[in-house]
Amino acid sequence: MEGLLAKIVENKKVELREERLKLPLKEMKSRLCDIEPPRDFYASVTPTDDKPLRLIAEIKKSSPLKGLLVEDLKVDDLAKIYEEAGASAISVLTERRFFSGDPRYIKKVKGVTRLPVLRKDFLIDEYQIYEARYIGADAVLLITSILEQSILSDFISLSAGLGMSNIVEIHNERELEMALKAEARIIGINNRDLTTFKVDINTTLRIIKEMPKGKIVISESGIDTGDDVKRLMNAGVHAILVGEAIVTSTNPGEKIKELIGNQGG
Repeated sequence: MEGLLAKIVENKKVELREERLKLPLKEMKSRLCDIEPPRDFYASVTPTDDKPLRLIAEIKKSSPLKGLLVEDLKVDDLAKIYEEAGASAISVLTERRFFSGDPRYIKKVKGVTRLPVLRKDFLIDEYQIYEARYIGADAVLLITSILEQSILSDFISLSAGLGMSNIVEIHNERELEMALKAEARIIGINNRDLTTFKVDINTTLRIIKEMPKGKIVISESGIDTGDDVKRLMNAGVHAILVGEAIVTSTNPGEKIKELIGNQGG
């Protein structure tokens, strides 16, 4: 790991130590029985005849490179707009320091929509997987570049055991091999290089050629226009995850409709 990604992970380790003191894992596990069962995220990103492409709309307040994206983030209102505009699921950034996220946003989103919710964060410890379920997440993002092969496999099993789906995120062919070895069902191809943070949509177009059948493929980052979406659909992508293009739009609902077009529902 290099640069910014390494800083994010190191900060996450510090946060984790603090979180474990506030709520020990044993106590958190004992409270999971009181949490509402997870919604079916896998079904939400699986294409159908009336919805051949699924869109995961992201709630994102800021980014390390672009700074503040939304001055006054109204999580509840945005979530309702996403659902009404045709999003199939909602991604919520919960990383605090670098993305101004908050784990509490998940509960807000679940309270105002029926859509499944993905916890998007830098998950490096099993504590965070249990925590994701505890705060109401229906799915978690597992970033291959920050996990060893055995840990990736363990996290997939653990999240599934808790009833959650998982997106295994990759950026290159080596990470695709890791995802396949771990028997990932949903693979997210991040067009953003997490070491340089440069974006290139051709990353998805290149890697998807090596993807075996039977996997749900999601393209993430750098998807701004209807033309981008057409290129990805033609390449065989099943779903897209879009954040910045939506939250920075003057009309987020219309932006979603522009991206997914007229495909029902």
